[in-house]
Amino acid sequence: MPHLTETISVQASAEAVYALVSDLPRMREWSPECTRVTWSTVGSRFVGHNRAGAVRWVTFGRVVAADAGRRFAFSIHFGPIPISLWEYDFTPTSGGCEVTESWTDHRPSGLKLLFRPIFGNRTPRNVHGIHTTLVRLKSTAEGS
Repeated sequence: MPHLTETISVQASAEAVYALVSDLPRMREWSPECTRVTWSTVGSRFVGHNRAGAVRWVTFGRVVAADAGRRFAFSIHFGPIPISLWEYDFTPTSGGCEVTESWTDHRPSGLKLLFRPIFGNRTPRNVHGIHTTLVRLKSTAEGS
């Protein structure tokens, strides 16, 4: 099960950056794939609209952790099939906070093989996506 993680230092409080990340409709501002997020039931379930090149798809997510200023996480699934877990951990520092974004791939191997010709290899794309998301989030949080 691939697991990716990256950390960035942000000159803003953990609470302020948490408020940005947990406002899921804003994720499109930072993620290179996310084009829109809409809540399907307030506060817990959402629909994500994504794009990579010409390929567009919808994901269904559920918030699984919401500890203000510390941790925010959501799981993505396709019907009853688990797809991934996205986690954001916030650690206060003397100059603001560190934000760690993590992705864990929960797709069954058969599903990976089925969708690989369409979506490509998720791991290298998510390495880039995580880095891009964190850099853009930092810029927003620091008011750049």
